[in-house]
Amino acid sequence: MSSLRPAPSRRLVRRLPAALSGATAGVLLAGLAVAPASAGPAATAPLGTVARTAGHARFVPGPCPRTADPVPALETARCGTLTVPENRARPKGRKITLGVAIVPAATRRPASDPIVWFAGGPGDDAVSEIPLALAGGLNRDRDVIFMSQRGTYSADPALICPNIDEFNARAVGLVYNAPSTGLLHVEATRACRERLASRGVDLSAYNSTESSADYADLRKALGIRQWNVFGISYGTDLALLYMRLHPQGIRSVGIDGVLPPSLAGGGVTWKAAREGFDGLFRACAEQPACDSRYPHLKATFERLVLQLDARPVTTTVTLPDRPEPVKVVLDGAALVTWLTSATHVAAGVPRSIDELAHGRPQRIAEQWAGGKLSPQAIGRVSHGLANGVFCGEWTPYESQADVIRAGRRAFPSFPRSLLANAPQLPFLYPDCRAWDVPAAPPSVRDVTRSDIPTLVVSGGFDAQTAPSNGPYVARTLRRSIALTVPYVAHVAYAESPCAQTITTSFFDTPASPGTRCLAGLKPPTFDTGT
Repeated sequence: MSSLRPAPSRRLVRRLPAALSGATAGVLLAGLAVAPASAGPAATAPLGTVARTAGHARFVPGPCPRTADPVPALETARCGTLTVPENRARPKGRKITLGVAIVPAATRRPASDPIVWFAGGPGDDAVSEIPLALAGGLNRDRDVIFMSQRGTYSADPALICPNIDEFNARAVGLVYNAPSTGLLHVEATRACRERLASRGVDLSAYNSTESSADYADLRKALGIRQWNVFGISYGTDLALLYMRLHPQGIRSVGIDGVLPPSLAGGGVTWKAAREGFDGLFRACAEQPACDSRYPHLKATFERLVLQLDARPVTTTVTLPDRPEPVKVVLDGAALVTWLTSATHVAAGVPRSIDELAHGRPQRIAEQWAGGKLSPQAIGRVSHGLANGVFCGEWTPYESQADVIRAGRRAFPSFPRSLLANAPQLPFLYPDCRAWDVPAAPPSVRDVTRSDIPTLVVSGGFDAQTAPSNGPYVARTLRRSIALTVPYVAHVAYAESPCAQTITTSFFDTPASPGTRCLAGLKPPTFDTGT
């Protein structure tokens, strides 16, 4: 669920806070198999170098998409744009363009089935995630295709809303779960909506169903007979929908950090928090030095959540590139949401919690504020796509009462006011009332049933998209392999060499990926402050 958002921003699957050193952005990959579309010179041309029309979509080779940060791999990539209808119910209406970048395989003789990358978020930009994909060796034997999902940073239009990001930065000095903070966030959301609508954007067309059709059109417009798909975080939601709506031409699918469309929403984030937190707390308890230094860590954490919910703490921190101290307020909901991301730097979590318990909140406050005040947190996320998914596909099929019930099952001691704002998704329901898009058809929540070979990967410390979501999804994927990579957080591929090895092995041999590395994995050595 990324990625899941900087509070009180709302992106379930999002790029990880920059302040959490060692945390990495989640990404979504998929494999593409290139097949000649016709005889003649174009049949042997490198993938992405031939203009082609497929129905109402058209791919045209051209310059590489813009990125917020330099991406060296684009220097050798083959690029262009895919133009598609904004709303396929009106195919002759407004058009949008999606940036495409094809990174060549590292080998001189690549396999004929490239990989296509589905980014997380919702709202993250796939092209900007090229470094993460390549760091795991995804292009070792295959070309890898990255296309900006509609509305994201390298698409046109880009439905970014810097005003929301800037509010999130200011909000580190507010009580996270306070109704007054919620009103201000809804105000920022409404202003974003009004600005995008004034540009003629059809906000109802930015959703998973249209995005999945974009990828189906991309495959055809590139002349590819068959490809593989790899999705991470929200990208797994999109991949599962894509498998159901457009199964043609898919050789295999990998999903990592699994968010099933049938469960997506606030309730599953409470379950994810419970499972991810417990995995980390259990690992500390099983390590003698950690257990001795931080006994009853789980109980300590939950006691702190209740204390901060009743009496938020205010502190100041110094952040890089900011000459003035920054005011930070931590309440119970902020502490819960902090830990959903801090599982990516698990080794330091027990010490951070212990310091907070002893009146020293600075370590947590620095991490909480650092990601939101980083330049990388401003103007990069497509809130237009994120809210299209949240408000069209999630909230219509899960009430706030459902979220509270799910939260109570996971954390029975937490008060209702805290449970109403799920981790990573605060103020979701009032924001969606302001966003005001129609509900997607109920079928968007259907379980995916398929015999496409599928690798289902979860992280044992994943507090954003529960580890149990993997086996849940695998039950209806007849040719699936489900596994949990222990001691890693959301999107195992982003931080585990073992997960990377398994993933690349799967795309080589979907029926029998190499998983031997799992047996040698060890927990982190927790920081005991000695």
